[in-house]
Amino acid sequence: MNSSSINWTALGVFIFFFALVTVMGFWASRWQSGGSANKGAHLDEWGLGGRNFGTWITWFLVGGDFYTAYTVIAVPALVYAVGAYGFFALPYTILVYPIVFLIMPKLWHAAHKAGHVTAADVVFGRYKSRKLELAIALTGVVATMPYIALQLIGMEVVIKALGVTGELPLLAAFVILALYTYSAGLRAPALIAFVKDLMIYIVVLVAVVLVPMKLGGYGIVFNSAREAFAAKGGMTGLTLKPAQFLPFATLALGSAMAAFMYPHTLTGIFAAKSADTIRKNAVFLPAYTVLLGLIALLGYMAYAAGVKVEVNNDIVPALFNAMFPSWFSGFAFAAIAIGALVPAAVMSIGAANLFTRNFWKPYVNPNVSAEGEAKVAKMVSLVVKFGALVFILFLPTKFALDLQLLGGVWILQTFPALVFGLFIGWFGANALLTGWAVGIIGGSWLAYADGIKPVHTFHIGADSYSMYTGLIALAINIVVAVVVQLVFGKGGAKAPALKH
Repeated sequence: MNSSSINWTALGVFIFFFALVTVMGFWASRWQSGGSANKGAHLDEWGLGGRNFGTWITWFLVGGDFYTAYTVIAVPALVYAVGAYGFFALPYTILVYPIVFLIMPKLWHAAHKAGHVTAADVVFGRYKSRKLELAIALTGVVATMPYIALQLIGMEVVIKALGVTGELPLLAAFVILALYTYSAGLRAPALIAFVKDLMIYIVVLVAVVLVPMKLGGYGIVFNSAREAFAAKGGMTGLTLKPAQFLPFATLALGSAMAAFMYPHTLTGIFAAKSADTIRKNAVFLPAYTVLLGLIALLGYMAYAAGVKVEVNNDIVPALFNAMFPSWFSGFAFAAIAIGALVPAAVMSIGAANLFTRNFWKPYVNPNVSAEGEAKVAKMVSLVVKFGALVFILFLPTKFALDLQLLGGVWILQTFPALVFGLFIGWFGANALLTGWAVGIIGGSWLAYADGIKPVHTFHIGADSYSMYTGLIALAINIVVAVVVQLVFGKGGAKAPALKH
C-alpha cells in the first residue's frame, strides 16, 4: 500500500459497510430457517435456503446475482468505449423476463416435485441419461468459474480506486466471502442482497441527478459524448450504425436465452417457495432494467466530466472520485464491492451444488447421505472461489474475460436439453447430447477463429452479416438434434412433456 495516495475518508466508509455485510453474512445462517422439511445439515438448506424464499427475497436474490458488480463496472465502460452498442444489455434484460415468466415456473415445478437441486438433476430426471446429465453439469461449472473471477475483478477495480494497492485487500475480501458462504449457504447472499441493492439504487439515483446538474445538464452530457465519438470515428456513436442492428439484436436475444441457464440464476429460481413467486418476479424484476439504463449513462457522463482513464473499466470509479466528496465515493465503492460478494457467493453455491449432485453422488459415492452432500458442497464452494481467485492473481485479466465470453456461448448450448423437454416429449437424450456437443465445438471454433469476439460475420456475395456466435452455435445445435432424432430416434428413450 502507498499511504500517501490512500483516500482515508473513502476507505473508512468502505470498511464500515463491508464490515456490516460481513456480520450479516455470518448471522444469515439463522435467518429464514423455517418452512423446510429438510432441517439441519441438508443440501436443500445450505444450497437452496430451505426452498423457502418468497417474492421479495427472491426479487433481491435474483436481481442481486443477475446485476453484478462487474455489470456496474463493465456496462458504463462499454458505453464509454463504443457508445450506443454498449446499451445491448437493456434489450437483453427486457427480453429475459418473458422467458422467465414462461419457462422458469415449469422448471421450478419439475425441480420441486422431484427434489432436484440443479439443472443437470432436472435433465437426468427427465431423460435418465448420465452422459447428458454430465454434459449439462460440466458446462455449468466451467461457464461459472470465469464469471466469479469477473466479480473479483470488479472488486479489485474499486479497491484500486480507493488508493489501496497490492493483493492483500482482495485476499481478505475472498476469505470473508468464503467463510460466511461456508457457514450460511444461500441465506448469506440472499440477506446481503437487500443491503447491496439499496446501496446501488441510492448511488445510481444520486449520480444520474447530481452529475448532470454539476456538468450543466443532460444536453451537455450527450453533446460531449457525441463529439468524442465523432473524433474516435469507426463504429462508435450515440446511435447504432445500420451494420450494428443485427449483431446488437442477436447479442441481446442470445444473452437473454443464456441468462437463466447459468447455475447461479437457476439457484435463485429453485430456492423460490412457489411457481407464483417466480411469475411475480418476472413482472417486478424489470425495475432493475431501468436501473441498468441509468448505470449505462455514466459512460456518457464521463466525457462531459473530462474523465480520462487508461483502462475503460476504471471509468466509473474515476467519475465518482472526480464528481463526489470522498465519503460518497467510499459509499459507492462499497456498494460495488458488496455487489461482487452477492453474485460470487451464489455462483460458487450453484457450482458446488452441481459438483455434489452430478459428479460426486453418481460417480464417487452413490450412497452419500443428505448430510454428506451438504459437507461436500460446502468444501467445493471454497475450492471454486479459490479457483476464481487464482484466475485474478496469476492469470491475465484478458484470460478471464475471454473465458467468460466463451462461457456465454457454452451455457447457451444447454438450452435445448433443459428447456425443450419442459414443453415437448419428442427429443431423446442422444439427439440432445449430440446437438450439445456440436454446438459447444462449433461455437468454440467460431469464437477462436474470430479472435474471441462475441459476433461472427458471414460474407454472402458483396454483403456481410454479423450475428452473436452463441446464437449461431445454438441454431446448429438444434438442427443437429433434430436430424439425429429423425434418423436415429426411433425407439430411443423419450420423456413426455411436463403437465405444468
